Amino acid sequence: MTHSRTEDGLARNFVAGEWREGDGGARIAVEDPASEEIVLEAAIAGEQSLSLAIEAAQGCVDRRILSDMLPAERAAMLRRVATEIRALASEGAPLLSRESGKRLDDAEAEFAEAASYFEYYSGLADKIEGRSIPLGPGHADFTVLEPYGISAQIIPWNYPVSLAARSLAPALAAGNCAILKAPELDPAALLMVGHAIERAEVPKGAVSILNGYGAELGASLAGSPLIDQIVFTGSVATGQAILHAAAETVTPALVELGGKSAAIAFADADAAALVESVKWGIFNNAGQVCSAMSRLLVHRSRHRDVVERLVAMAKSLSIGDGLSNSDHTPQISSTQLERVEAMVAAARDSGQKVVTGGTRIDRAGHFMAPTILDEVDPASPIAQEEIFGPVLCVTPFDSDEDAIAIANGTEFGLVAGVFTRDVGLALRTANRLRAGQVFVNQWFAGGIQTPFGGVGKSGFGREKGVEALANYVRTKNIAIALD
Repeated sequence: MTHSRTEDGLARNFVAGEWREGDGGARIAVEDPASEEIVLEAAIAGEQSLSLAIEAAQGCVDRRILSDMLPAERAAMLRRVATEIRALASEGAPLLSRESGKRLDDAEAEFAEAASYFEYYSGLADKIEGRSIPLGPGHADFTVLEPYGISAQIIPWNYPVSLAARSLAPALAAGNCAILKAPELDPAALLMVGHAIERAEVPKGAVSILNGYGAELGASLAGSPLIDQIVFTGSVATGQAILHAAAETVTPALVELGGKSAAIAFADADAAALVESVKWGIFNNAGQVCSAMSRLLVHRSRHRDVVERLVAMAKSLSIGDGLSNSDHTPQISSTQLERVEAMVAAARDSGQKVVTGGTRIDRAGHFMAPTILDEVDPASPIAQEEIFGPVLCVTPFDSDEDAIAIANGTEFGLVAGVFTRDVGLALRTANRLRAGQVFVNQWFAGGIQTPFGGVGKSGFGREKGVEALANYVRTKNIAIALD
């Protein structure tokens, strides 16, 4: 068996069941963001590789390789993929930690979560069912749920292995083929998933994983008239470009975009639980999480105490590389670090108060200090725009109405949070928050079983849970006139 990563340090593309070096010998140098050292090189897939992937996938669709496979057999196939992903974790997690900068524990958890997605959707593969529609004694009418065909999936760099599994598993469960574009900043661990696909004996051509730049390979994939569905997770600007391309070919798209998510801490909130949720909600993975807790609204009676606790927590975080399981790890790239630092500097210059952090850390790597801004104006750019870094904006509020208005006062609506011991207050507030998911008393509560997606500029459609399957099938109605 050929390998995606060999002793020469080259990550190859998984194209139609085979490992290929790409087109024209072009490569991307992948660095460790904690040290700025080159980890490996990734072969760039160009138009030739993409054409091969599309041709192979179309062949699978035309021959109905997956769609005619017995649902129980598709379920068994997904379980095999899960087993192989778990077997790859001991090699893949350290690689993911180095190329992305994230904690080794988090990288290991990402491989485990990816396997869990395949296990979860294996249990749903044989439960994709239509329904009977009564039209009277002269007719028989029923619906059939069919796969789209070729699902193009453009994967982000913050959780490449997990988020690839999040869309690939339900796509395969429904009988689709898939072409994934790996993120150019950290492609190698995701490309390794091709080994799991290969070892699990997924039919050749049903899945391809290609590496390349978003503006080139991603644009070609999204704009291809041969693609039947597009799945994208990433920034609003890139999502808008993909939606424009999809409009040209009238291709359905599922998009999960940015967030500016707020947690509301009422007067009776448990301070310890709140601080712990902030720690993981904004500082984990250096804040590079679409559903990060980037805003915290605190009842004025608790404001000073909460901010003091948060500053102490932020200053206590250990800072270092991911392999050391440091609390606080680097930004993915120098470009990302510069963007985060510039946004904080602009906020400070406009009068917003930085109470800890605020600048990059003077050391090798792309480290931004854990940063907290206090008494932030809800209308300011720092409170309105996604930062995608370890930056928390704290704003005090006086009334429940004020808190809800501030929380809902951005163009985003991905997730939100409520911290209170009053269940009634929590439910009333959750019902009024403009978000696709609301966490109560624990940020990131939920799991792969819970539907996830946003409103507004956070996108549309739902991933995770049973609801996700609806994105990967379309309904056909069959009406029969009886003799």
